[in-house]
Amino acid sequence: MKRCSTALLFGLLSLTSQLAHADIVDDAIGNIQQAINDAYNPSSSRSNDDGNDGYSRSSQSDNRRYDDRRRQLVDRRQRLDERQRQLDDDRRRLEEDERRLEDDYDRG
Repeated sequence: MKRCSTALLFGLLSLTSQLAHADIVDDAIGNIQQAINDAYNPSSSRSNDDGNDGYSRSSQSDNRRYDDRRRQLVDRRQRLDERQRQLDDDRRRLEEDERRLEDDYDRG
């Protein structure tokens, strides 16, 4: 009976030890992720003065960055489209000028 209880206690301690290691690993991963986020966003702070958790603030910040970047890309696409229209117009004018030049040369 004593051996059985000792084995049970040993098994319980080893299981608890593994769970503690898992918590340590989870904390380490969370700290690494936070360090990476801080490196990319040095202006953001880690303090929770307003009572919100860091995840929601980080999520809002990510959404804002996404929206800003998306707007930049849309603006860039619009500028490129406008520039392409201008180039197309210039090409048409050039082709018309070439045709006129050829017509004038053929007549003369």
